[in-house]
Amino acid sequence: MNKEKRETGVLLAGYFRRHRVDFCAILLFALIFAVVFSLYQLPVEAVLYGAVLCLAAGILIFGIDYLNYWKRHRFLKELRCRITLGLSDLPDAQELLEADYQELLRIDHEDKSRLISEADKTKSDMLEYYTMWAHQIKTPIAAMRLLLSEEEETVFRELSGELFSIEQYVEMVLSYLRLSSESSDLVIKRQPLDGIVRQAVRKFAGQFVRKKVALQYAGVETEVLTDEKWLLFVIEQILSNALKYTPKGTISIYLEPDQTLVIEDTGIGIAAEDLPRIFEKGFTGYNGRINKKSTGIGLYLCQRILKKLSHTIAIESEPGRGTKVKIGLASALLEVE
Repeated sequence: MNKEKRETGVLLAGYFRRHRVDFCAILLFALIFAVVFSLYQLPVEAVLYGAVLCLAAGILIFGIDYLNYWKRHRFLKELRCRITLGLSDLPDAQELLEADYQELLRIDHEDKSRLISEADKTKSDMLEYYTMWAHQIKTPIAAMRLLLSEEEETVFRELSGELFSIEQYVEMVLSYLRLSSESSDLVIKRQPLDGIVRQAVRKFAGQFVRKKVALQYAGVETEVLTDEKWLLFVIEQILSNALKYTPKGTISIYLEPDQTLVIEDTGIGIAAEDLPRIFEKGFTGYNGRINKKSTGIGLYLCQRILKKLSHTIAIESEPGRGTKVKIGLASALLEVE
């Protein structure tokens, strides 16, 4: 109610400012008439009678004009919601200055549309290029892996580990580009969680062996409403982080009763001051400064992807005692079509 009163007061003040010259002219004319009637000593009744008639006519005229002013204000206020689509809905200009202002708006709108179009084209070209690059680089990676199979076992393991990291970074680039595009090709349906987890575990089997890190996973018999490809990417990223920051020990994967998938490691943990910022884009924290290869993109992508899937992610950690990543897979906000 107070807001409506304030809006009415502002509207009335604006109307009076708009017509201040008219009101001043009327007062001036009334003063002139009063002086003339006084000099000629005309009857006061005639003056009052004329003044009352003029006042009544003025109230009627300005009342109708204020009503039209209010209607135009309401129309323009409603127009704010769709003005970004075009200026065709603007009311017809009632005077030359309004026409000038509308012409300025049209010029500004056309310039803005041109800039947006150029920016969209630049972004589209960049996405197309990097997507093509990410696909093309997979060919030399595959060739390198084939050549490495002929090397000695020790050299093969070390180089294979580095090549695996390259593949992970390429996959991260592709996922980042796909997530930034207008369509992230989500396919939401019920998926067996065990199959998704085992795909990720198989991919990192060589890394577990190379780093001599034990895996504890007994399987989970449940289905979740999700997108298999994107959830697999998230689990792979979390496993990659767990392996990166677990020099020795165990990584455990299990499901809690409330449909929460937990990936727990016994690694170096995360500093308490870094925990509130770990999902920020580009944030690497204390561990990232030690490990120069950290990009600060993995967890940022995980959070964005899980938000799209209507899942949640939370991390609990203590320095020197490991990290526990919890992925909430409850899907009450999603419906299967």
